[in-house]
Amino acid sequence: MEAIVTEPQSMGEWIWLGVGFIGQALFSMRFLVQWLSSEREKRSVIPLSFWYFSVAGGAVLLAYAIYRTDPVFIVGQLTGLFIYARNLQLLMAERRRGDSRPSAFS
Repeated sequence: MEAIVTEPQSMGEWIWLGVGFIGQALFSMRFLVQWLSSEREKRSVIPLSFWYFSVAGGAVLLAYAIYRTDPVFIVGQLTGLFIYARNLQLLMAERRRGDSRPSAFS
């Protein structure tokens, strides 16, 4: 039976493994900043930094998925990146308009 987890065999594989962990750390930070922001506000909020961490982590994880040639992982990250980027676009447009209405994405 083939091992599910294999040890990297070259320096390049070690570097890509590091890239994958960095991407996962960036992606996980979004939950930490969301939680801390919500605790500070005493209500559920999604801060702007949540979306930036989503894009950064998603982009790095997409690069890792492409390196691994994992189509499931690639499609998942591409879909997520589209959604994160669209949310940032909507938030930036809202700020340019000076929209002061309460937002679920404050």
